[in-house]
Amino acid sequence: MKNNFTPSLKLVLTVIFTISIISTGCLSGKKLPDLERIFAKAKSQKGKRPVIIIPGILGSELVNPKTGQTVWLDISTVVPDGLSLPISPNLEQNRDSLEARKIIQTAKLFRFLPEVSVYQALIQAMENYGGYKPGDWEAPGIDGDKDRYYVFAYDWRRDNVENARLLTRKIEELKQKLSAPDLRFNVIAHSMGGLIARYAAMYGASDLPNDETDAIPNWEGAKLFNKIFMFGTPNEGSMEALKVIIEGYSVGRFSISSLNPEAIVTSPAIFQLLPHHSAANFYDENLRPIAVDLYDPETWKKYRWSAYTNPSFLNKFKDQPNATDKNGNPSEFADVTLEELDAYFENVLKRTKSFHKALSAPTSVPPSLAFFAFGGDCDETLDGALIVNNQKLNRRDTWFSSRNFKNSEGRKISKQELKKLLFAPGDGRVTRISLLASNITQINESSPIFRKSLPVSATFFCEAHDELPNNKIMQDNFLAALISEISQ
Repeated sequence: MKNNFTPSLKLVLTVIFTISIISTGCLSGKKLPDLERIFAKAKSQKGKRPVIIIPGILGSELVNPKTGQTVWLDISTVVPDGLSLPISPNLEQNRDSLEARKIIQTAKLFRFLPEVSVYQALIQAMENYGGYKPGDWEAPGIDGDKDRYYVFAYDWRRDNVENARLLTRKIEELKQKLSAPDLRFNVIAHSMGGLIARYAAMYGASDLPNDETDAIPNWEGAKLFNKIFMFGTPNEGSMEALKVIIEGYSVGRFSISSLNPEAIVTSPAIFQLLPHHSAANFYDENLRPIAVDLYDPETWKKYRWSAYTNPSFLNKFKDQPNATDKNGNPSEFADVTLEELDAYFENVLKRTKSFHKALSAPTSVPPSLAFFAFGGDCDETLDGALIVNNQKLNRRDTWFSSRNFKNSEGRKISKQELKKLLFAPGDGRVTRISLLASNITQINESSPIFRKSLPVSATFFCEAHDELPNNKIMQDNFLAALISEISQ
């Protein structure tokens, strides 16, 4: 997917060209490590520290427990708005019946295309090369503290802090079952999963402050972790999130109806992937930087961003013309007033701001914990947006792509000039700067979170965001770090 921090979903074009790629062996003659030979002896090494795998957004299967239907990721049968969460000012209570059951290993995007690997290659690498076996959170057994990997499936629509706290509780419960109070886990986290791991390490089971005060890292969760490997984690957010919130989610040029803008606006987690204040780059039609407050609902109204400002969506709410259809059936939000929608949206942005500030807080990483970053920096990655005046329609339009145009002053702006401004090296979803939290480092020069580890432990590849966990060169690197450890 090109519009968001997905799990390893391949683009439709990638699938179409699979046969030609296989027939030539590999693109550009790139050689790949023979992991089976490299780790032949190490695979049998016993006593390796257990691993927790945290997928990225969209990476966990969501199931309706009443019907048994897999709502995500069965794109061929899911109905529009089936992934929408309830809306109310109380974000905690906005729950539906869907349950996260397991990590998505493969997916069939469309009926006419074959299945593609999502996290299957990562799981297979853990088992076939690393010698790890799947662990059971509920019944880990007497050897559950060694040579096991545990998958943390979670509802990726919901608040990241909520899922970080859930992760903390599950680990504590697992340690009790293993009678191993001092056990610390290694973590493999993809995309948004890295944010969940970071918050869990920095704050444990603590929630964000209820007032306007800043969160202060207590590193309560550091005792749970040993090393955290982050693959393509948007540590400073991504402009792609704003694009998806506005336009909806698509695979290549194919829109996914269940993740349209109306469904996406109900997900707090997607808002928490927005660029942090220090990393939000906006420009006017003269290519001059402009200040845009992403945490202010008035900004979204001003620029007509998201379903929140769309009249057709607003008409579905209580006492509005489309709150019921022609047959008298109530809309999904027929019991929600527009005032409650406003309060919901304000709270989502406020929560997003608090989450960003919590992850950006000045702090020192405990000596017992190390962060590793794996990313791509060969692809042009969206890093900004252009806001132009549409004089014909008397409105402001937001552009996320480069094009040739003439501004209101008559100056011709070339596509190349705009592309250089709006894009930066990255993996197609997350920029190199965001992965390394470079802006946070500059702001928190005294003791930024990543000064200790990321600058010396970052590894980059010419790989797309979706494929990072499945890249064999990357697997070579992180498996070497995992295999070398023996639990104490």
